[in-house]
Amino acid sequence: MTIEAFKPIWALGLMSGTSIDGIDVALIETDGEQVFDIGPASTIPYSAGLERSIRGSLGQRVVDATLINDITHAHAIATKTLLSRHPEYKEKLTVVGLHGHTVLHAPGEGITVQVGNGLKLAKLIGYDVVYDFRTEDVTAGGQGAPLAPLYHEALSQGLRGPVSVVNIGGISNITWIDTSGGAPPVAFDTGPGNALLDDWIKSKTELPYDLNGLVSSAGKPDTAIVLELMSDPYFSAPPPKSLDRMSFNYSLIDGLSAEDGAATLVRFTCESLTKSLSLIPSLPAQLLVTGGGRHNPTMIETLAKLSEIPVNPVETVGWDGDAIEAQAFAFLAVRSLRSLPISLPSTTGVSTPTTGGKIASAS
Repeated sequence: MTIEAFKPIWALGLMSGTSIDGIDVALIETDGEQVFDIGPASTIPYSAGLERSIRGSLGQRVVDATLINDITHAHAIATKTLLSRHPEYKEKLTVVGLHGHTVLHAPGEGITVQVGNGLKLAKLIGYDVVYDFRTEDVTAGGQGAPLAPLYHEALSQGLRGPVSVVNIGGISNITWIDTSGGAPPVAFDTGPGNALLDDWIKSKTELPYDLNGLVSSAGKPDTAIVLELMSDPYFSAPPPKSLDRMSFNYSLIDGLSAEDGAATLVRFTCESLTKSLSLIPSLPAQLLVTGGGRHNPTMIETLAKLSEIPVNPVETVGWDGDAIEAQAFAFLAVRSLRSLPISLPSTTGVSTPTTGGKIASAS
């Protein structure tokens, strides 16, 4: 594929996050440096069987071929579903960015595993696919995560800075952006997000997650347990740093009620996010929150109280918090096509700005 320099194209991004709830699909028009237009987006839930299979593969270095095939087909269905709902983009679309589903992330051991066959997906959907975004960074000594910061930076053009974007997904991360362009973005994983909380809620109630903060708002956090959880040296370590979904567990709260356990996990997430503010170059005027956690009032209220900084969903600046991660991999796919860096020393700790992503041709 050849692309004229700086010519914007339509790209589709696919992101399956550590919450294991489904596949986010989003379309954007970009040249890999600026965002010219935002297209439609959607979330296609995983089937119950596929979710169970993914959970059963967490932590595995070698993934069963059947699961790879099933996840790849699920991404093909997600792509075709969005395009069937918005057929006017079928002819506009040039490339697809496939993140795949992370089942293991251990950059200290030089390992990161995202499940999804880019070569097969390209054949199934009939579009070129960029995939395997993290391996090159990890191989070069980086953390391989987070990778969305350059997209956050592109979206933040025109905003008064500094800007801090907080993603509360399965795990949480923060991106600090100097919108004047004087400094590169700084980013790192801060701690747990919704993964522990979702798993706790599913194990103790009939709800799939802490819907509207109903369970956590009815409980009281166990401050002694939170202090013990926060004693993990990870939280004081300077960035760059990243986490695996399995980095933490909720064994310490096993004896608590469903409500108190949920409240404790929410407090743990917010304490770790607040701690991260001491590790960024300067405090922002507000925290812009994306990811599923922004829908949990208990989470947002607790974070605002602990951080003493206004906390607002990214929708307040016109972004779509449900689509940003998928949009980011559409953006990174175009950067990969242009051999532009997708990670920086300040975002993953890699020694030099690093390109990434392999290209699978549909032809």
